Amino acid sequence: MHEVNIPEIIAELTAVFQRYERALVTNNISELDALFWRSPLTIRFGASENLYGYDAIAAFRKARSPAGLQRVLSDTVITTFGRDFGTVNTLFHRDGQKTPGRQSQTWIRTEDGWRIVSAHVSLTAAG
Repeated sequence: MHEVNIPEIIAELTAVFQRYERALVTNNISELDALFWRSPLTIRFGASENLYGYDAIAAFRKARSPAGLQRVLSDTVITTFGRDFGTVNTLFHRDGQKTPGRQSQTWIRTEDGWRIVSAHVSLTAAG
């Protein structure tokens, strides 16, 4: 069994998740693209889209409006399993949005660094 939440691995994944969040709210598309695994097996389910493969995710990012991306995170839970696998789950709140959104990501360490292999974004019916 893999050791859960090795402190230095938690620190690594926390830092890369913070890098992702900065890229998201500033619409840094090249940084966002760099943080997803470049594979047809990468998946991102969004509030209104189902994206299969890195190319579909990258195309979505390019076409998405940069307006309204600012948000505040809460209840973020980062869990690592061994040294090369982890998950990040968080709630996010945007101005004018009545209920929080939720985001989950699965990360793996590749030879190029930590990359998202699966992501899900949705809105909740209640907080």
